[in-house]
Amino acid sequence: MTQRPEPRTGHPYHMYEMIQGQPDAIERVLNEEVDAVRALADRIESAERVHIVGIGTSWHGPLVAEFLLRNVAGRDDARAWNSFEFCSYPPELGPQDLVIIMSHSGTRVYSSRALEMAKARGAQTANVTGLESDAKSSLSDVVIRTSIRDRSSAHTICHTTAMTVLAMVATELGLRAEKEQAISLQKGLEGLPGFVEAALAQEPAIQNWAQQAQDVKRFYFVGWGPNTSTAYEVALKIKEAAYLTTEGFQLEQYLHGPYVATAPGTMVTYIAPPGPSRDRLINIIEATRTVGARTVALVEREDPEISRLVHTAISLPALPEALTPIVYVVALQLFTYWLAVRAGRSPDTFRFDDPVYMAARERYIQF
Repeated sequence: MTQRPEPRTGHPYHMYEMIQGQPDAIERVLNEEVDAVRALADRIESAERVHIVGIGTSWHGPLVAEFLLRNVAGRDDARAWNSFEFCSYPPELGPQDLVIIMSHSGTRVYSSRALEMAKARGAQTANVTGLESDAKSSLSDVVIRTSIRDRSSAHTICHTTAMTVLAMVATELGLRAEKEQAISLQKGLEGLPGFVEAALAQEPAIQNWAQQAQDVKRFYFVGWGPNTSTAYEVALKIKEAAYLTTEGFQLEQYLHGPYVATAPGTMVTYIAPPGPSRDRLINIIEATRTVGARTVALVEREDPEISRLVHTAISLPALPEALTPIVYVVALQLFTYWLAVRAGRSPDTFRFDDPVYMAARERYIQF
């Protein structure tokens, strides 16, 4: 593996450095990618169908994009795709389709194939990718740059900046269509770096939360709306950074199977900004506590009703629900980092410092 430079934060791992760099990276996107965002909005307006494609963390971004385009921009045709599925079972594509590829580094095989296939079939194409990306920009009609390449295998900074791009695009389209929600979203975007800094300021409480989780055998994360994706993302992060048994679920889906496996030794974390699922959330928290699980909630400004129901509450700033996946995931990234550190595991290496996993990698890397 390529030797990574030493972190600059005084912490032993690059993941921490990347997490801390997110407010400045988001500020750069807000200031420097405006013209490219408008160009992508133009393409979306001219398209009949919008496909947002990615894999891994870069699939969780498209899930947020689909929510934003549907609920802020009124684009019910928007669809999020896993890039492997997009390539294996492709939709009909032509000049009236727009395919947006989400790729941090541009090296993922199926995301690259998806871009090539879309271009070959005459679709419009766009790439949301990193500043140091190897993505085939020549195949894209629009390219929007997100952040420096993550120095850790647990991608953080490139995910929040990609979601910032998506929120900017949806806001631009919503303003053009005179959607009321887009006005509040625009104001929220202006304060987004500060909201992320507020999430980072919760680190002492998050460290304490990670300490409380030392004896947990199973982690569940539960969200709804745009934060269903957040639940998926933190579960992926904890597995790849700390190698712990973790799953993410949509709120109601959690009851249909996963809840039965909830018991003492389980920690269930609810990603719980204000939203239409609040009443159902209260029911499910009470049920979770009844079966002996430890409960945590990420809430807006110490929401007293939710906070009194859970064992641990992490307070985050008030902002539009559509932007909460960006801010709330930052707190969850910090939790992941401290879980990994306390478990004595490197969050930077994707376990390729283990010869067994490095050997296993040879079984799939060519694909």
